[in-house]
Amino acid sequence: MQLLIVLSLITLANAFNSLKIKKLSTNYLSNYLINNPTNYPSNYLTSKSNTQLKMSDQVLAATPTIEEWLGVVDPELKKSIMAMFRAVKEIAYKIRTASCDKMACFNEFGDEQLAIDILANNVIFQNLKASGAVATASSEETPTEDPMGGKGYSVAFDPLDGSSVIDTNFAVGTIWGIWPGDRLIGISGRQLKSAGIAVYGPRTTITLAVDNMPHAHEFLLIDDFSAYHGQWLKTNEFSKIEEGKLLAPGNLRATQDNAGYAELFNYWVQEKYQLRYTGGMVPDVNQLMVKGKGVFVNVASKNTKSKLRVLYEVAPIGYIIEKAGGFSSEGEKSVLDIPIEFTEQVSQVAYGSKGEVQRFETLVGRKYI
Repeated sequence: MQLLIVLSLITLANAFNSLKIKKLSTNYLSNYLINNPTNYPSNYLTSKSNTQLKMSDQVLAATPTIEEWLGVVDPELKKSIMAMFRAVKEIAYKIRTASCDKMACFNEFGDEQLAIDILANNVIFQNLKASGAVATASSEETPTEDPMGGKGYSVAFDPLDGSSVIDTNFAVGTIWGIWPGDRLIGISGRQLKSAGIAVYGPRTTITLAVDNMPHAHEFLLIDDFSAYHGQWLKTNEFSKIEEGKLLAPGNLRATQDNAGYAELFNYWVQEKYQLRYTGGMVPDVNQLMVKGKGVFVNVASKNTKSKLRVLYEVAPIGYIIEKAGGFSSEGEKSVLDIPIEFTEQVSQVAYGSKGEVQRFETLVGRKYI
């Protein structure tokens, strides 16, 4: 009898130690990923089941949240970034629950609300002010430098890029860049400390780049009413954009009086490129990183001027693309080298692989602007 009791106690002790080791192993993996966020494989969470939001609790437990991943970032910069993540979460909800036309949105009771881009604009300003780390902010909707009452960083943003197609239920996005100091003119993209793009599609994701941290990183908003509901979890890492026949050509009207663009477009057609263009700049650019190949262009001509603003769109996206291993150009040089002299300054642009951007510079350049 005593022998049976002893054997039972040994069995229970072994089981307890096994569970303890498993718990310690899981905690170690979680802590390792948190402290070394760029050291695990870029395909760690890209299996079919994960992209369909069937991630197991064990995988989720070992995946850093945005708060954990930003643990090594300057505290004031972290506050600025987190303000944008909170704003995007709120905007994503408003987009999903509002019925919108081109002029206004309606809630579930049919009451008319502000246009969705104005709602997004207000949400971002509110969150930036509440962060206490933002001295100045400027929106493409109201292109002035507005004091936010904090200090440390300044944020420029496009609250809802692609809002003209939101009534069709196409994917749209938010773009932002974070600069040190309290001014948003007299700067360039080279001085960016962080930039992000949010995609509001079947999933809500943010692709983020941060100074002194390699590559660009994707975070997914968990929206399944699980224990992780409402959290942002890191799901991907982008480190290279290679050559590949994927094409997103904007402003094709410019081919009528920009001979270089016409020649470039004819080359793409002859070489049988895949056309992947929705008219929403954020998803059209984000696909280059997700697919790891291709080119996005928006070309200007004498009669069809560029509408893309350097401060709010061109420079922040250029920063992210180059962090992801891609290239950018305004025709002759990287978009990060464009001096930003006023808030409404515009530029043509190309983003993509090295070969595609070089082809853009050779054929299009700035000869026909």
